[in-house]
Amino acid sequence: MRLLQIINAHDEAQVERRVCLVENDRLRLIGEHASVYALAQAALAKQATLAATIDRYLTSDELDYDEIYAGRAAWRILPPIDYPDEPSRCLVSGTGLTHKGSAGNRQAMHATGVAPTDSMRMFQWGVEGGRPSPGEIGVSPEWFYKGPGSILRAHGEVLEVPAYAEDGGEEGELAGVYLIDAAGVPRRLGMTAGNEFSDHRFEKKNYLYLAASKLRTCAIGPELVVEPDYSSVPGEVMIQRQGETIWSKPILTGDAAMSHSLSNMEHHHFKHAAHRRPGDVHIHFFGAAVLSFGDGIELQDGDVMQVSFTGFGRPLRNPVRINRARETLVSVYPL
Repeated sequence: MRLLQIINAHDEAQVERRVCLVENDRLRLIGEHASVYALAQAALAKQATLAATIDRYLTSDELDYDEIYAGRAAWRILPPIDYPDEPSRCLVSGTGLTHKGSAGNRQAMHATGVAPTDSMRMFQWGVEGGRPSPGEIGVSPEWFYKGPGSILRAHGEVLEVPAYAEDGGEEGELAGVYLIDAAGVPRRLGMTAGNEFSDHRFEKKNYLYLAASKLRTCAIGPELVVEPDYSSVPGEVMIQRQGETIWSKPILTGDAAMSHSLSNMEHHHFKHAAHRRPGDVHIHFFGAAVLSFGDGIELQDGDVMQVSFTGFGRPLRNPVRINRARETLVSVYPL
């Protein structure tokens, strides 16, 4: 099952949101609940699965997916999950150095030629202890904060390189989508394709800049996959410039490609009590294995980044916008 969130602003006073079930080139509307968040809360209230709740509220009304996906319809695609009207209740985060082949780009950024970098040492810890036996706790992966839900962008929306940034680069990966239930238990709603988007040039200066390099907009979607097959997920990341593909690479993610198991990544995110606040939404990126930056590609204004994974619906496409304005000083004043 794959879900899509859409919005139609008929006028300033009338905004309509809907949730749809993707059925090839058609979208079947789900009744009564206008967001995936509301649909998930309904499932919790009935102690039902999300899949069963989708079936319960599915209508026969349909829309043309091709027109909406291409941006030719009045309906516009939203991120496949959000916290409606209160984006601060959505936390976006991620985990790095999690793929078996993911350390190469990081090592190339920070290698001194003398000894293994801290990144390579952390990667090796994951290889050795990131897949614990059932019921055991493995080594912690790298963790980073992206921002609140206001940084999320949907398919087709711009990812901006702000004036204070040095660069912007795609990071194609899968992300887990979670809702914390009333008892404080994390509940996985599904997974979605994502472009985590970071400032790699800034990070390359010093690995301690990694945390700040992640504080950028990012995109997920267009579809949320309920009960996905995460065992082995092939995909492709592509950069297009003026309609021509200038770079592309296959990517393999999913459990078979990871140095950290899904359960281990989830444990180390949700072990913090602050990450189990009832009602909150979490979007957690699982890590990228290929980067155009690692192959010397510098994204330009107007370039389009595309991320696609088998079994995760239509590709996620986002243009790059580079803010050429001069960085302005932000001043703080006493109260």
